[in-house]
Amino acid sequence: MNPYEAYMKEISQPMRDELTNAGFSELTTPEEVDEFMGTTEETALVVVNSVCGCAAGLARPSARESLTAAKKPDHLVTVFAGQDREATSRMRDYFEGYEPSSPSMALLKEGQVVHFIPREEIEDHDVEDIVENLTNAYEQYC
Repeated sequence: MNPYEAYMKEISQPMRDELTNAGFSELTTPEEVDEFMGTTEETALVVVNSVCGCAAGLARPSARESLTAAKKPDHLVTVFAGQDREATSRMRDYFEGYEPSSPSMALLKEGQVVHFIPREEIEDHDVEDIVENLTNAYEQYC
């Protein structure tokens, strides 16, 4: 591992931990993404994580807080944009019809995107609004 990769891993680890400590599984390779997508028939929340400020202050806290809802997805996974590039690119292949966006969140049902929250609906919004957006989707699809 080159010094830059080592530095970025050190910097991004707390950002990864914030989601994995909340129950999310990291998908770090395209193969892991394909395996997950090929075997998951229930609902899943996919968080496209990022090092940006709106991921830190809005996306990750909203994803975590949304899990206190009565209804929630069966599976929680995350890919890390800018860090696990191939895995993120492969996951975005499954988000057919949606532009790449970091951070973002997708609610899947039987492998299909049924609700998508792009960066534009995260940035400059309140955590409470994003949580409401997610929990309304959970009520409808989970």
